[in-house]
Amino acid sequence: MSKEDIGIVEIRPLEEKPRISDRDSSFNGDTIEGELNTLFDSSLERKICWKLDLRILPMIAVMYLFNALDKGNISNAKTDHLDKDLGIEGQDWNNMLSIFYIPFVIFAIPLSLVIKKYNAANVIPILMFTFGSISLLAATAFNYGSLMAARWFLGICESAFFPGIIYYLSTFYRRHELARRLSIFYAAANIANAFSGLLSFGIFQIKHSKLKGWQILFLVEGSATVFFAVIAYFYLPRTPEKCRFLTEEEKECAKWRIETDSSAKSDVGVSFRDAVKVFKHPIAVAWMFQEILIGVPLNSINNWFPQIVQSMGKGTVQTNLYTIAPNIWGAIALLILSFSSDYTRIRSVFIMIGVAVTLIGFVVFGCIDTKAHVGAAYFSCFLMTTGSSVSSVLTSTWYNNNTPNENRRVVISAIGVPLANAAGLISTNIFRAKDAPKYLPALGITAGFGGAAILLIIGIVSFMVFDNRRRNRLQGVNLTYKDIPTSELADGPDNPNYRWMY
Repeated sequence: MSKEDIGIVEIRPLEEKPRISDRDSSFNGDTIEGELNTLFDSSLERKICWKLDLRILPMIAVMYLFNALDKGNISNAKTDHLDKDLGIEGQDWNNMLSIFYIPFVIFAIPLSLVIKKYNAANVIPILMFTFGSISLLAATAFNYGSLMAARWFLGICESAFFPGIIYYLSTFYRRHELARRLSIFYAAANIANAFSGLLSFGIFQIKHSKLKGWQILFLVEGSATVFFAVIAYFYLPRTPEKCRFLTEEEKECAKWRIETDSSAKSDVGVSFRDAVKVFKHPIAVAWMFQEILIGVPLNSINNWFPQIVQSMGKGTVQTNLYTIAPNIWGAIALLILSFSSDYTRIRSVFIMIGVAVTLIGFVVFGCIDTKAHVGAAYFSCFLMTTGSSVSSVLTSTWYNNNTPNENRRVVISAIGVPLANAAGLISTNIFRAKDAPKYLPALGITAGFGGAAILLIIGIVSFMVFDNRRRNRLQGVNLTYKDIPTSELADGPDNPNYRWMY
């Protein structure tokens, strides 16, 4: 009886170039034979994942919820007349939103390398504590310039937060486990958008003799962020090997999991020279353009959704309430599409589905009389939120899955995620005050970026299919990405054994 018949996977020393079959990569057998003939029961992996999920995912979901609240509460504050209270008019409001993205892009790489060097579980809570403190201080803004300063420093502190979380999760989970985990914590952003509307509605009912509603909003959200940052610093595990809630056998298996199906080496040092080599391949550059293209619809939702909803003729209170259901649906759609992507181990198709549905939402909203057809307009809001988040999550997952080298993975996320957010520079400047309340040109431009993203993704996938077939033809084999342990692939596409995951 063969090892495959009894469900045992043999992982040979690296120089023998092991092969992991599709069945083996799912670890459906009774045992898994690791390096040095160590045997791991397949149920051990499920037990490890369950422990990691319970320990890590709830905390980072809460962390990202507060990150999204602190970044996006400016839109809710505007519905409480923040702009009028501080004397901000016309293009000045767009400039104030835009200033956030400049440091967001500039500081993402250096701070991400700091995360890699000093451990994500140490650095990310410190960043969270800092941007929570800035949100608190934003309540003291007294004019346009002071709010601009707060947004600038907020951009610095939040720049490496999402790339750092992606990198952090990739050091605990396999490639085909990553998208659903990212979706769970990213869904917190959608919930934050919904919760921010509900929270804003409640806070704006508070009548205070000295504080405006938007000031109370900043104080409440900022203080909660600071509080949870302190808890996160002491709560998050640093590495799989240092998880006190895992047994020694589980720690060994957890490290082996990452070195066979996530990272080239789990203990590699920081090297900027090696990290930037990721952009030697044109696909990495194409992914960066993809981030920009999908970033415009994403930021149009994040920064302008209350104003889009308000064009249906609703007041401040109703507008904030009307944003809740579409954002909750966006979180549900994100989970459905991301779990489906992990189940099928396909990224590109689900990205295109998300982008296409969001594109349709913007087109429908722009083509109808939103005040005369409130039902249809509100339905199109649900379409807008369906794919705006999932396209970002799966794009980040896609290039992380294809980048085993940890240095390069940190840098590609540190550039890709800020570029998607920097697309907010486009969205903030196409939603012009003179086009209010419907912002028809902005809706059309946003849909156009979505269409361009779909075309680019089709081009990337076509190349990957062709290149995988070319590599198989040259080697006289029929391999997929599942057949090659990531521990061999530090050089990425330069390694002839490399295969794309698409």
